[in-house]
Amino acid sequence: MITLKSDREIKGMRESGKVIAGIHLALKDMIKPGVTAMEIENFANDYILAHGATPSEKGFEGYKYATCVDVNDEVAHGTPRKGLVLKNGDIVKVDMTVNKDGYESDSCWSFAVGEVSQSTKDLMDVTKKALYLGIAQSQVGKRLGDIGFAIQDFTENKHGYGDVRDLIGHGIQPTMHEKPDVFHYGEKGKGLRLKAGMTITIEPMINEGTWEIMDHEVPDKNDPWIYYVSADGSWSAQYEHTLAITEDGPKILTSQDAEDDAKMLAWAKKYIEDNNY
Repeated sequence: MITLKSDREIKGMRESGKVIAGIHLALKDMIKPGVTAMEIENFANDYILAHGATPSEKGFEGYKYATCVDVNDEVAHGTPRKGLVLKNGDIVKVDMTVNKDGYESDSCWSFAVGEVSQSTKDLMDVTKKALYLGIAQSQVGKRLGDIGFAIQDFTENKHGYGDVRDLIGHGIQPTMHEKPDVFHYGEKGKGLRLKAGMTITIEPMINEGTWEIMDHEVPDKNDPWIYYVSADGSWSAQYEHTLAITEDGPKILTSQDAEDDAKMLAWAKKYIEDNNY
């Protein structure tokens, strides 16, 4: 069942979204060569608690942490391993879901570690733009396939990257994962029609090479969590926002910078018009 959220609920989700945004903004300065994944985890967990919220991922299906931390070819669901030290040139993705006063928000961001290659910069740029193309398509009356088509066409057909199929966005609130499923690939005009009050995540995971991924079990018998890597070892980027679909257009609930959002959405809307999405 898909629930349509009231203005009060959307306002509550925005408050939990502010907590995540605050963490990601701080991580932009914190992340550098020599920082460990566990330092990122501890900072995020403490920040969440200090702001009167709780980390929704902790305890979910036995997961022990507030964050997922993935580096380079790791696509998603990586645990913040103690021995994982960031190196110059790495790309690291930090994903988390936060509950504040009963309201959930979810966001992932990609960070360059030190000086990264031009190919890594390009991958991050295309993936971030793909996110905003999906958000710009999140209009009342559009369909889920319109979101997926824009992301897939831009990343695969225009740039030759791999658009991960096996991990998807989702509805959110009152729990972390709700209907509908939000695919990052698809056909224009197909799928569920979008309505005001829906709250969803859009979270494209884009690989430099193949779109295919495979399981990788953490070699720690005390923490037997499964995470995902690209099937060909190519590097991967991810950006994710939680948003509300409203009569006035999509509202980003995990916004880090309203001015940057406006700039990115203006670009996305023009791209959609120019390419007949």
